[in-house]
Amino acid sequence: MIVLGIDPGSRRCGFGVVERDGSRLRALEAGVLEPGDGPLADRLAFLLQALGQVIARHRADAVSVESAFFGLSARSALVLGQARGVALAAAARAGLPVFEYAPTEVKRAFTGSGRAEKAQMIRTARALLGVEAALADAADALAVAVCHLARRVPAPAAARRREAEARAALRPAVRRFGGAR
Repeated sequence: MIVLGIDPGSRRCGFGVVERDGSRLRALEAGVLEPGDGPLADRLAFLLQALGQVIARHRADAVSVESAFFGLSARSALVLGQARGVALAAAARAGLPVFEYAPTEVKRAFTGSGRAEKAQMIRTARALLGVEAALADAADALAVAVCHLARRVPAPAAARRREAEARAALRPAVRRFGGAR
């Protein structure tokens, strides 16, 4: 199973692709997408395209995303929510199931401590996956993928089938309210 983990952000969006083969974990790719300082709409468009390319390149079976945490200013929370929305849209566009995990749950699954600091996340990425994650965003994204793989999850085909059934159930409502007149 291959999982794309995403640590969303509008200025720095971490991503990590991890494959589980039996009990063995292997990092396939990790990095940070940095769309620059342009207008928010341009940054979000960049993230949508780049995440779509990562999904296509690795043929991920699922996407796991770190959920928003509280304590941010209202503006920061809004922008983070928009970046998370783009990550969710990229996964939906590819027909992939999405799983969300709280930051403390991710840290606990990755390091054993729900209060791990950035440096510990980077050290764990190196020790567990052999990845030199220079930026904490990449290590966090790898951790989100590992968190998902550490849980019991439905087989990718079953998850995709349930997702398709849910979308099919919504189609009549979309046609009724948003279709051509």
